[in-house]
Amino acid sequence: MRTVGVVTFPGSNCDADFRYAVDVVPGLRSTLLWHKDHDLKQVDAVVLPGGFSYGDYLRCGAIARFSPIMQEVVAFAHRGGPVLGVCNGFQILCEAGLLPGALLLNQRLKFLCEDTLITANGRSTPFTAHLSGVLRVPIAHGDGNWFADDATLERCIDRGQVVFQYVDERGEPVPEAAHNGSRHNVAGLCNEAGNVVGLMPHPERAVASELGSTDGLGFLTSLVEYLG
Repeated sequence: MRTVGVVTFPGSNCDADFRYAVDVVPGLRSTLLWHKDHDLKQVDAVVLPGGFSYGDYLRCGAIARFSPIMQEVVAFAHRGGPVLGVCNGFQILCEAGLLPGALLLNQRLKFLCEDTLITANGRSTPFTAHLSGVLRVPIAHGDGNWFADDATLERCIDRGQVVFQYVDERGEPVPEAAHNGSRHNVAGLCNEAGNVVGLMPHPERAVASELGSTDGLGFLTSLVEYLG
């Protein structure tokens, strides 16, 4: 049995959802990590969940990246440990310098809460081995517009760091599929080593047919296989 640590920051609102998603997958169990902790409790993987950490003051994730637990998460990531950041967690990973670019206000300046279609680009990461085809995964964010300058974007593309893109029903990354305006239809990225992954869509909200999709389970069954 492998343990996934789910971090709770003040303002997190998807930590319980993610713990549920982890605990329904055979071979995984969740444990809570508090933002003031200095110990990852020997977990095998870390999840930074969605929400509004520290009220999203300054910028989304800008304060959370200074939490005591993030010192441990950064060190864990640099040792090659699997780290997944979802929505606000993605924003925190960018603020912490573990992933490139920044998340800006949505292009239409509106909070978006709807199903989206994404594809994985085939890059090997701890969270993507069991993902294929077009995935239906919901979003819920006001600051999901991923932006980077041309040089950074080019580097991400060349090094295979664009793990997820927003697509249409045919699996094509057409501009209108990126409802938030993200450059290159970026829905998620990984670091150069591939062990740190961040995305705006919420896989933990797509783990049961009652929720409208089970496509989010593949993120966690991939992790089971990776951890062995």
